[in-house]
Amino acid sequence: MRQIRIGLFLWGVVMLMARPALAAPCITPSGCSEWVTLGSGAARVLVYRSIPLTSPNLEVTRAVVVVHGAGRDADNYFRHVLAAAFLAGGLENTVLISPRFASNNGEGCTDTVADQEATWQCNGPARWTAGGSAIDNERVTSFDVADEILRRLARRESFPNLRAIVLAGHSAGGQFVSRYQMANQVHETLGIPLTYVVANPSSYGYLDAMRPSVSVLAANVSALAPGYVATLPAKPPAPFIPFGDERNCTTYDRWPYGLQGRVGYSARVTDDQLKKHVSSRHVIYLLGGLDILPLFGFDGSCAAMAQGPTRLARGLAYGQYVNERFGARHEVRVVPACGHNARCMFTDNAALGLLFPKP
Repeated sequence: MRQIRIGLFLWGVVMLMARPALAAPCITPSGCSEWVTLGSGAARVLVYRSIPLTSPNLEVTRAVVVVHGAGRDADNYFRHVLAAAFLAGGLENTVLISPRFASNNGEGCTDTVADQEATWQCNGPARWTAGGSAIDNERVTSFDVADEILRRLARRESFPNLRAIVLAGHSAGGQFVSRYQMANQVHETLGIPLTYVVANPSSYGYLDAMRPSVSVLAANVSALAPGYVATLPAKPPAPFIPFGDERNCTTYDRWPYGLQGRVGYSARVTDDQLKKHVSSRHVIYLLGGLDILPLFGFDGSCAAMAQGPTRLARGLAYGQYVNERFGARHEVRVVPACGHNARCMFTDNAALGLLFPKP
């Protein structure tokens, strides 16, 4: 018996020595990056990550991918999610990733880019937030970047114990995540539960010509801009009604505000597929209770204003819209003390459990 115990002890020591040494999570953006190559070509994107994506790691049980806003400051968003992970007690067992969608095309975006780094349109229906193609490479879209990252996470040789993935984005990144969740075709192939957290976008992709009526806006008075009055008529309309100013706002139902005229990644799937994805996937709208001012790149176009007067009003209306009209079960969470601020949103106690669910 004593020999058996000694043998088991020695076997355990050998097994411990055979396990790969696990490095501490990387927490400095300047030293926490790697390149992700897209497809079979040379195009690549820079990602910040707390743990290398190709080295085996048995401790990781959760992944959080966060998409930056219009400033394309992936390094700052990496800091935001690091802060959130620390507060949630999730640094050791979570791989944190923040990809950069660089742009330098003379439209006001002047990022410094590396050799072979993919770049994207800043504006228009083919912009990076809407799954548009890379400049000079129509075969690669911004949504393909998310596909590649998710596939890498799902590979068991790197993270064999991964049990949950969260894809989150704030502001322009929230637009990215909202539209990616309805368009992507990898969700069901990963074999790992995937949740989308959409924080404070300026607009959403509507699935038909209906838009929120004054009945929806008046029901959420605190979400309206200061001085904005939503007066109900004697006979209030239905919550969602056909848009009534198409003549003066011809873009209201065109991509990325609606499904018409889709380009890039989203053009690969049908309207019915988009609607099916919306109804079946787990989405959480994380909305700042104070995000009611037209600041920080607020979209004041007629197509966006057709969705509501503020980001908070638009988010509340859209959550109600997809649940009532398309049978989705999306969640809406309001963070009371936050405006349009990613650090405030992602580190609030109300958000930590959503970004870092228990595996």
